[in-house]
Amino acid sequence: MTTDRRTPLDAVHDALGATMTDFAGWRMPLRYGSERDEHTAVRTTAGLFDLTHMGEIEVTGPEAARALDHALVGFVSKIGIDRARYTMICTEEGGIVDDLIVYRLGEEHFVVVANASNADVVAGSLKHRSTDFDATVRDASEEYTLLAVQGPASTGIVGSLTDADLPALKYYAILRTEVAGVPVLLARTGYTGEDGFELFAAPGDAVALWDALLAAGKPHGLVPAGLSCRDTLRLEAGMPLYGHELTRDTTPYEANLGRVVRLDKPEDFVGREALAAAEADVRRTLVGLTSPGKRVPRAGYPVVDADSGERVGEVTSGAPSPTLGVPIAMAYVASERAEPGTRLAVDIRGKAEPVEVVALPFYKRG
Repeated sequence: MTTDRRTPLDAVHDALGATMTDFAGWRMPLRYGSERDEHTAVRTTAGLFDLTHMGEIEVTGPEAARALDHALVGFVSKIGIDRARYTMICTEEGGIVDDLIVYRLGEEHFVVVANASNADVVAGSLKHRSTDFDATVRDASEEYTLLAVQGPASTGIVGSLTDADLPALKYYAILRTEVAGVPVLLARTGYTGEDGFELFAAPGDAVALWDALLAAGKPHGLVPAGLSCRDTLRLEAGMPLYGHELTRDTTPYEANLGRVVRLDKPEDFVGREALAAAEADVRRTLVGLTSPGKRVPRAGYPVVDADSGERVGEVTSGAPSPTLGVPIAMAYVASERAEPGTRLAVDIRGKAEPVEVVALPFYKRG
């Protein structure tokens, strides 16, 4: 894929010496220096992320809630105003098209945040699935820049720039306020396993907002952080990544995310019949793996029986854990092998590396 999209902070990243990479057609910062240092900063103080590549789709109108109840697996109409919910959009066959966060900004106003690689597909699917409802679906991604401040110091950093009562802002809640004089939608959400905030602002305000957050965070040890450490942070937190743990060939039940599927919704929704069947027939399960050695299980490596060598699954993500100091991975394995404590092996370039199944997440903040 050709990189042809740049965030409003592209020149800022270059000035900071970031290593840039293509991600879903966007030119994005991979790291600014040491990805381990950036990871550690988020775990101990705070990191500042540019997430403008994410997609924002607005759904409005008298039947916006009903349209989303039909299009998505969650009970969207039950979301309170100024609250958010993690959910998914699935195929008729029950496979995952994307995992999403839906924010409700008003009785008839929702913002659906999709992964960068799927934003166009999600927008198109929502439009198609909403045709029988009095609702309007609009891809508003070009109207937003998205920054995130994540880490234990995030409340103090963002709080120093706003009059909003951040301690009172609940997890998965959102409010309209100003940060450093910039109008934002400020959400207590994130993808790192730490407390933190995501700030939606106009693209023209991106540089001013970034600079203000970086300056306010400097006394706390905040650092700019790239996609590389975001991946190890979410892996430690046991959070799935689309294209790895989540695909059209995966159901929410296999991914241990059956809780997001609301089969009890009174009206039908796309994929309902297939998902009801999938709930009763889970043959593989997403698990965590840890290794006592130094060799790292990577995506695509086979998971095998420790004695016979029989293939029983496949690694979806793996990395050395900066926080735990050991190699960690997530993998799909046959459901009868998914019990924590089960000893398996990963075939790493022809050599069986011992691993143990562990409960997810690997890391949970205190």
